[in-house]
Amino acid sequence: MNGILKTVFIVFLLTGLLTTCLYTYVGSWSKTSAPIRNSSFQALKNPEITEFPKTNIGPFYNDNPTPCTCQNTEPANRFVPNEELGDLQKRRAEEFRQHQIRTGKENDVLILAPANTPLQYPIRGFRVTPMNKTLIPGLALQAQNRAVYKVSLSVQKGLLSVLDAQEGEQVEGQNEKHLSVSSSSLRKLNELLSRVAYTSTVYHIKTQDLVYFSFENHEVIFPIEIRRLSVPVLFDPGTDINSQVTVLIKAFLRYKELDILIKSIRWLYPKIKIIIADDSLKPEKVVGDHIEHYLMPPAQGWFAGRNLAVSQVTTKYFLWVDDDFVFLNETHIESFVNIMEAVPELDVVGGQVETNKFFFKLEYEEGSSEEGGCITRVYKTHAPLPGFDGCFFADGVVNYFLGRTDAVRRVGFDPFLKRVAHTGCESVAEDVMRPAL
Repeated sequence: MNGILKTVFIVFLLTGLLTTCLYTYVGSWSKTSAPIRNSSFQALKNPEITEFPKTNIGPFYNDNPTPCTCQNTEPANRFVPNEELGDLQKRRAEEFRQHQIRTGKENDVLILAPANTPLQYPIRGFRVTPMNKTLIPGLALQAQNRAVYKVSLSVQKGLLSVLDAQEGEQVEGQNEKHLSVSSSSLRKLNELLSRVAYTSTVYHIKTQDLVYFSFENHEVIFPIEIRRLSVPVLFDPGTDINSQVTVLIKAFLRYKELDILIKSIRWLYPKIKIIIADDSLKPEKVVGDHIEHYLMPPAQGWFAGRNLAVSQVTTKYFLWVDDDFVFLNETHIESFVNIMEAVPELDVVGGQVETNKFFFKLEYEEGSSEEGGCITRVYKTHAPLPGFDGCFFADGVVNYFLGRTDAVRRVGFDPFLKRVAHTGCESVAEDVMRPAL
């Protein structure tokens, strides 16, 4: 397809099921336990009821994670010249801020259930790391005067315990799946509940356990999310477009057009890296400064070439273009980058090629597990992108787009789609990535 590249018109995100992916969890709270004697949720007395704890149910933000300590290792910043360290740390801080936005860290809160029953507990958002003892926040009982107060907890995938249990404290089932705590004092019972901890016993990087919490004839169930923490993937965006973006091209036979494209890129961006994935039947050599030319077995197809090219990218973003495109004065890669930096949730920003404003959205019905669901392509957009006139959310764009490297690598391209890549990329990525136009 012959075409002239122009400025930004279309924005594309790669997170398909956005509502499910980003808002499945109201929030999360986690703190690997050292012996903690005082609950961070302070009880307030109700003047009308003796020893009746009334707490703030949140949301509570986990703003102060426990600092980490690297044992017997040298800090990584020793490899950075002192004169560059300050700017590098600022860029790293901004990258991490965007990472937190992209991973939903702004929703990382704890919300406690109010005592509609006499039992108070974390209704959702309680997260632990595998096989590490962690305090269960917010457990409490609110009840009228009784001779003895007794509560029970049970789990399936871990063990329960009361931290620093002392002789004389009425705790049964210490370090077992079933735990009972009792006291003649409601205040003392709640103090014991503030020290109840959970430890998963099966290593699993992402699973869930259920806690059954009961008092007399009242019982509630709340989830514990068990998840291994992941290391954030952060790219140093550097200081200019050359360190932020790599241009990717899939070549097949059209070396004359490819040469014209490369010359037009060099006219505007003389130092930007260009990666070429080439599956031509009779490959020709392509050389030049800042050019990497990778030869493939013949006729492997568009998406196989895309996978190869993306695998070699070392910059935060890549720009995808066809081998018969031409850059003009109106081509501004920086416009794409500015949008991506301003909206870290975006994974792809697409543009216009001549008069081609190809876009669509996908409508999916889940259907039965036996027959599968129904997916419909509609030639419309979802909604405008706030803050950027002329940009809209969509599920498919033309073959001129800026991609976020780590997000696209997580999804990849289906190599079975060899000659229909104009629409296939965004369609196969729908369950992981978030589209816009």
